[in-house]
Amino acid sequence: MWLGAAAIVTDQVGRVLLVHPTYREDDRWLLPGGVVEPGEHPHVACRREITEELGLPDLPLAGVLAVHSLSPHHPDIKPGMPCPGEIRYVFDGGTLTPAQAKAIRLPREELSEFAFLESRDAVQRLRPVDGQIMLAAYRARLGNTATAHLADGRHIRDVPPLDRHDVHVRYRPLWDSPLNRAPVPERLPVQQAWAWCFVSDGRIVLVADPGPRGAPPTLPGGTVEKTDRTPEDALYREAAEEAQLTLTDPVRLGWVLDQAGEVYGGVGANAWLRLAARVTFIGPAAVDPDTGHPFPRLLAPPAQAAALLGWGPPGARQARLAAETAQERWSLPTPRPTAIEEVPVEGMRLS
Repeated sequence: MWLGAAAIVTDQVGRVLLVHPTYREDDRWLLPGGVVEPGEHPHVACRREITEELGLPDLPLAGVLAVHSLSPHHPDIKPGMPCPGEIRYVFDGGTLTPAQAKAIRLPREELSEFAFLESRDAVQRLRPVDGQIMLAAYRARLGNTATAHLADGRHIRDVPPLDRHDVHVRYRPLWDSPLNRAPVPERLPVQQAWAWCFVSDGRIVLVADPGPRGAPPTLPGGTVEKTDRTPEDALYREAAEEAQLTLTDPVRLGWVLDQAGEVYGGVGANAWLRLAARVTFIGPAAVDPDTGHPFPRLLAPPAQAAALLGWGPPGARQARLAAETAQERWSLPTPRPTAIEEVPVEGMRLS
């Protein structure tokens, strides 16, 4: 079989780096990487290919995210293409700084361009099986799960929650805007209230939308309706409807300015409130009244949640602020990176 090595490399907002080869007839893109030479280890080959393709000589590889075996009879293998099958290692190439991204230099005889793409867009530019490999590897990194083992694009072991619910990360510039710590000015209406909702071990609850729009996970919360007396009341209502959470002791962390209010029909400047709250009960999964289907509920450490939310570096800072607030207010621990889990359908007890 052939032996290949590639890497998941992202920018600071979680977009995946792809390269466009000049030698492919099907116009498909690739992860940076290539063929392992005889006698060469896969991780050595991956570093060599990254240096040759991107001009980045010392990019560290954090670990193996996925191992994939491709059979010679897979539908993506064109008739007549000589392919004995392939084993491919996908490594974690980490996150590039803006300076590193600017320093990328392509070998023009081999690669015509590169792009940082959100995961759903990246899938569209890859061969179907390559898209499946990329998603499994990227989600293994986001979810801090064990190395994904795949055969012809499919998991051969239990499917992790991020794959099971087809979770994608989409960068949302407005949502990662700087957090204003001062009270909301009286002139600004509060249109949204979202919270970092902490369970007793310091993880937070994320809500995933399995609908066709490919929306990234969100914090519990939503729009402040006219029937809500306060933004906190809106948070209680939305958390109960979407995620069956019972919350207590909400703390306002700050707010983000929405200058135009386009989501609400162009209402003008308004505030999106961010809070931290403690979860006292998680009930059985139920149908959300707005969408007509239940939302999967994920448990993640705050730092990993920030990456899934697609809020960029300001989101990571907000996650640290929320974790510090939970520690000071409720003596909750700040968990280390761990595998993202799904809340059981029947709910869960909290200590």
